[in-house]
Amino acid sequence: MRGRITGTGSYVPAKTLTNADLENMVATSDQWITERTGIRSRAVVGPGEACSDLAVKAARRALEAANISATDLDMILLATCTGDYPLPATACLIQHQLGATKAAACDLGAACCGFVYALSMADAYVKTGMRHVLVVGSEVMSAITDWTDRNTCVLFGDGAGAAVVSASEGASGVLSTHLRSDGALWELIAVPGGGSRLPPSEKVVTEKLNCIKMKGNETFKVAVRTLEEIARETLAANQVTIADLDLYVPHQANVRILRAVADRLELPLEKVMLNLDRYGNTSAASIPIALDEAVRQGRIKQGSLVMLGAFGAGLTWASALIRW
Repeated sequence: MRGRITGTGSYVPAKTLTNADLENMVATSDQWITERTGIRSRAVVGPGEACSDLAVKAARRALEAANISATDLDMILLATCTGDYPLPATACLIQHQLGATKAAACDLGAACCGFVYALSMADAYVKTGMRHVLVVGSEVMSAITDWTDRNTCVLFGDGAGAAVVSASEGASGVLSTHLRSDGALWELIAVPGGGSRLPPSEKVVTEKLNCIKMKGNETFKVAVRTLEEIARETLAANQVTIADLDLYVPHQANVRILRAVADRLELPLEKVMLNLDRYGNTSAASIPIALDEAVRQGRIKQGSLVMLGAFGAGLTWASALIRW
């Protein structure tokens, strides 16, 4: 018995923020952003639109694709770092809006690696007897973005992706997951204010400590190294080679990172799913959005061997190998 992804779905807000728009907000240019990140536009929420709203829309599409109802769900796992409230868990709000009356629900915080971490948990829950687990990655990164910081505001976007993980026998499903972390490097990517260490205050807001801070050059180097290492570990654990992969679906952080990883792995770029040019970095939502698009575009079919790879704050990094 293993967890098999039986349906995917995604949703991004209607409002788009282009590089040209950012040129009018901070000292940057479309050429600078595109060359250094590969991002051309990103979606951002409208007034009153929160993390759970995006998640519910993506979840409904995943449930429809899996041909099950919300009442069939045993568990809802939400990967996010931008939930609706500090308390309660946003997953509980999703559970209520979906009408998933039999499902337990909780949030998981692993930043950009959140979806792969949650997928690993869903696979484990299925092996203990659950039938259907909904895994969602949903983020409103615009809520924690400093729009005066040109080094970070060009990177992030909002969106949600979801997958239904169902109990299945046979060759298809999650073959393995590999999770890592190193808290010694937490300062490379962090939102330092707003928690119990630096509670909300006038100082936190004035100094924008409630917004994401990132050390870009250091992060780039660690990201490339760890993504390569965990990809090789995943391949070796399953006794397959890079040539056996049909598609690599990475966290959509920066096109230079992804090209460097693909080059080190000797993986052709046509086997790498890329959509960050349209959405930017949507943190925990980026992999499930890309996964859903790959499925709906026909790039993933029954029997496809798919690898997921992520890197994010924590620091955390993770991978999964899936036989579709």
